[in-house]
Amino acid sequence: MAESNLELILINISGLDRPGVTAALTSILAKYEAGILDIGQADIHHNLSLGILFKTSSDVSGDIMKDLLFKAYELNVKIRFTPISREDYDAWVRRQGKNRWIITILGRHLTARHIALISEEIASQELNIDAIRRLTGRQPIEADEEQTAKSCVEFSVRGTPRDVREMQSRFMQISSTEEFDISLQEDTIYRRCRRLVCFDMDSTLIETEVIDELAMRAGVGDKVKAITERAMRGEIDFKESFTERVALLKGLDVSVMREIAESLPITEGVGRMMQVLKRAGFKTAILSGGFTYFGEYLKQKFGFDYVYANELEIEDGKLTGRYVGEVVDGRRKAELLRLIAQVENVNIAQTIAVGDGANDLPMLSTAGLGIAFHAKPKVKQTAEQSISTIGLDGVLYFIGFKDSNIEIL
Repeated sequence: MAESNLELILINISGLDRPGVTAALTSILAKYEAGILDIGQADIHHNLSLGILFKTSSDVSGDIMKDLLFKAYELNVKIRFTPISREDYDAWVRRQGKNRWIITILGRHLTARHIALISEEIASQELNIDAIRRLTGRQPIEADEEQTAKSCVEFSVRGTPRDVREMQSRFMQISSTEEFDISLQEDTIYRRCRRLVCFDMDSTLIETEVIDELAMRAGVGDKVKAITERAMRGEIDFKESFTERVALLKGLDVSVMREIAESLPITEGVGRMMQVLKRAGFKTAILSGGFTYFGEYLKQKFGFDYVYANELEIEDGKLTGRYVGEVVDGRRKAELLRLIAQVENVNIAQTIAVGDGANDLPMLSTAGLGIAFHAKPKVKQTAEQSISTIGLDGVLYFIGFKDSNIEIL
């Protein structure tokens, strides 16, 4: 095709969607041997929005448009033609090399205000929205007030932000004040190929701190809880606080551990999340400052691949108030994450870490994606990603799963 005869034409088709629309229109382009340069399609409530950018010769462009008009009339859809200059096309191609970012927003219910706030920040950073897709199932007309309701939308945006840190900070501020969660991730090959997910246990996989449960049975609940809260806020060293708390459990009968394990309050979404991660081939680990006994219980219940936690010393069926081996503190969690990644031959950028306390910060910052889950203020301020409004299966949406994908799995 001679350069002088080359024409670039964008067609936009809209109307009621039905099987065969795309096939009928592209068949006309094929008849005239037109080259498709770009194509995109979306369907919202059975309404089609289809765009096709094609190149052809000026000798046949009139015939192509005539045939497309007749076919559009036959299909009862609207069609609009827009000529594209070579200069505009070349400039568009150059923009394709720019960075791409994925912005995920989720909560119990998302509103127009939420979408507007995110869109305004995207525009202020001079980024362009390429695509928006809903990851959760279709919403009922009547607002679902159940605690299990969830809504998630993913933006794919292109460009280089004016200030990534400012953008991240602004998103965290919006998230906190508007009560919905926001994730900002650069769209690299690693983001789309996550392989290992490591979880804290207490107040993450379960809605309690096991050491507090043990302490209540030992009659020292208030003392241990006070130390736990100070440690989780980062006010005292974890190892020091751990040693103090374990000492207070001296004399407790080990049978209590089984009773507590069988009545652990499991965090919303854990079962659904683990089922999906396992079927999708992810490796999963519990890296806990809690106790091995309870980690192993969860491993058996949900199918985790690894458990690293603290071992309580037992003599004559009772806790001695001491522990065995090295304490799994924040530093150790980060080390274990790296170790498991090496064993599984996973690049550290393909890892995810999820936790709520100050002792989780090292592994959150080490992982390719660190998520603060219903976290303490200090942790949420430090972490780049957080989930505070829905259950632990919100992790699936940050990875990019759609509910329709999950149903197939």
